Amino acid sequence: MISNHQRYKGFKPFKMDPKFRVSVPVAWRPEAGEPLFLLFTKRHEMPVVKVLSQEAYDEKERIIQNSDKTPGEKDRILGRLAMLSREVTLNEQGKLLIPKDLSEKAGIEADGDVYLAGRGIHFEIWSKTHFDKVFEIESDNKEDDELGIF
Repeated sequence: MISNHQRYKGFKPFKMDPKFRVSVPVAWRPEAGEPLFLLFTKRHEMPVVKVLSQEAYDEKERIIQNSDKTPGEKDRILGRLAMLSREVTLNEQGKLLIPKDLSEKAGIEADGDVYLAGRGIHFEIWSKTHFDKVFEIESDNKEDDELGIF
């Protein structure tokens, strides 16, 4: 289990620089030299880049290994996770480079507005347009609130 379960909280607007780099909040930065893993996915049918710490990536591997899947299925899923993840590190200024192809696939533009959104054990990088839609969906989704949290 991840020791810092709710490390990434809140959301913050940022500007992508011309080289597809974005500043990561100090509280969200890994230890010096520790990698992060970029994983393209979709949420609410919209493209997004997930950013996993080493700990979060390892947790995904543990979930797969401890599942009731067959050894062949586990190998296939682990291989897919490895292939779709891109290992990156922050530069000295705390900026994260999102490769151009991955950025464009997620609708993120150089010099464009983005949002970093905490999801507990990982954070996500959204184009402003997609984040505005996701925020509307998730802040108004009453059927998911059977626990009375929101």
